[in-house]
Amino acid sequence: MDELDRHIINSLQGGFPVSERPFRDAADELGTTESELITRIRCMLDDGLLTRFGPLYNAENMGGALSLCAMQVPPEHFDEVAEQVNAFPEVAHNYQRDHEMNMWFVLATESLEKLAETLQKIEEDTGLTVCNFPKQEEFFVGLNFQV
Repeated sequence: MDELDRHIINSLQGGFPVSERPFRDAADELGTTESELITRIRCMLDDGLLTRFGPLYNAENMGGALSLCAMQVPPEHFDEVAEQVNAFPEVAHNYQRDHEMNMWFVLATESLEKLAETLQKIEEDTGLTVCNFPKQEEFFVGLNFQV
C-alpha cells in the first residue's frame, strides 16, 4: 500500500460522489485519474486490503428489514456452520465472538416476512437456534479508520 492507496481509503470513507461519472469526480478530488482510481480499488479488493467497496443501504427505509442475530455454535463445527450461514445472500457479515453466543451476523432482507423465513431456513440448515435481536432504536456513530 502506497501513499495514494492510503489517500484513497482515508478520503472515500467519508462519502463518494453521486454524479454521472463518480469515479472521475472522486479521482479529481484525489489528484489522480478515473482509470487509476478504479484500478487501485480493484487491486485493493483483489489483494484483500479492502473487503468491500460500495454503498450501504438502509433496508428499513426501502421497506426491508434488518436484524442482528446470534448463535451458539459448537467450536468444532464453527467453520462448517459459518459456511452454511454465509451462503445466504441476506447475511451482510458474520463474525466470531469469544462468548457462549459465539457467532454473530446481520441479516438484511426485503421484508419482515423474508427475514423470518431466512431465520427459519438457517435454523433448518444448521440444526441450531438463531437468536434474533431486531433493532429497537438507531444511533449513528461516524467511524473512520485512518490508514
